[in-house]
Amino acid sequence: MKRNELKEYILSGGIDKVLSEDLSVTADDIAAQRIRYAEACDAFGAKYGEDGDVSLYSVGGRSEISGNHTDHNHGKVIAASVNLDILAFAKPADNGVIRIQSAGFPEDIVEPAAIDAPDPAKFFTSASIIAGMEKAFLNAGYKVGGFDAYTTSNVLKGSGISSSAAFEVMVGNILNHLYNDGKVSNVEIAKMAQYAENEYFGKPCGLMDQTACAVGGFITIDFADPKNPIIRKIGFDMNELGYALCIVNTGGNHADLNEDYASVPAEMKMVARELGVSVLRETNEEALLADIVRIRQVCGDRAVMRAMHFFAENKRVDMQVAGLMEGDMDRFKEGVVGSGSSSFKYLQNVYTTKNVGEQGLSLALCLTENFLAGTGAVCRVHGGGFAGTIQVFVPVTHTKAYREYMDSVFGAGSCHILQVRRSGAVQVVK
Repeated sequence: MKRNELKEYILSGGIDKVLSEDLSVTADDIAAQRIRYAEACDAFGAKYGEDGDVSLYSVGGRSEISGNHTDHNHGKVIAASVNLDILAFAKPADNGVIRIQSAGFPEDIVEPAAIDAPDPAKFFTSASIIAGMEKAFLNAGYKVGGFDAYTTSNVLKGSGISSSAAFEVMVGNILNHLYNDGKVSNVEIAKMAQYAENEYFGKPCGLMDQTACAVGGFITIDFADPKNPIIRKIGFDMNELGYALCIVNTGGNHADLNEDYASVPAEMKMVARELGVSVLRETNEEALLADIVRIRQVCGDRAVMRAMHFFAENKRVDMQVAGLMEGDMDRFKEGVVGSGSSSFKYLQNVYTTKNVGEQGLSLALCLTENFLAGTGAVCRVHGGGFAGTIQVFVPVTHTKAYREYMDSVFGAGSCHILQVRRSGAVQVVK
């Protein structure tokens, strides 16, 4: 479809069904999304001209639902795609060059020669991600080619909703539909995105973020074999039961937290080594308790508690998955409360001991439990922790008042009311 025709199609309601049914955009937000998409369509035209047929794509962000800090020790997680997305307008280019203009950033231009091998000089750049995705497609026996794309995103940066994973998946989404007739599965694209981030971007990430963005809905991932994780989509609609997912950004200082984040997997693996294995998934709680006196002396009490959190969290994930499969919201919420309590007391990732005067997450959890007492709402730390965001499952009848309250404490726009997005990486318009 020509760019000007595509814009008119968007503004006349042509994508409304996809927005509502696949991307889980609420009825109140449809009109605003039409305008957002149309403005991006104009920006594409201004950058890359009016020639050629243009297609439209969307990939959502993600939220970790349960399994806090377990994937690095081959644990289990629940995650979900959310209805904040990165969207892209794209058209093929016959010179093999990929050009991507992301709103607010310099244009990325990736020549075919950049695909051949990782370039350490380009680590931690979006251009390296693009090259890595192309290489992953080629390694898997698929086709690649050039394209021009304009992207814009409302996936919140720094809030644990994985804007970087959404971008990686988006590159794969475009390559899939422009050059492979859409035959590459979204699970394959997620694995390619992990490869690109590990090998070309230079970051040893797991697979949870990419999979949740690519697959959509609620998913559970078992990382017992991290090279071949077991991924299952859970058919569950939280909105039908009257709940919304809220993320509250407390605006904490993320500076100097690398040591805090690194200490969690390091201490868990220290305990594992003392038990004769490489990761905690290869042992169990009983083995730890049988040798706890010695383990305390060698590893310290916090490491022991973090290991106990791992074992309990894996069991909680199983319990929550069963609840979701049965449509049992109360059982699911019981796991949220348990995960939040364990993360605070045993994993200890709700505030950093380097700056105990700043405890935005602790305060947000405290205020949430007080404000929503008796409503059925539940909350927990979101993502890596130590600073950043909390996650709250709120009855839809209380979301407006809750958002106003949180915004009054942490600043306007701190609280985001989200929907679990039904579909993952999609081509909205061919």
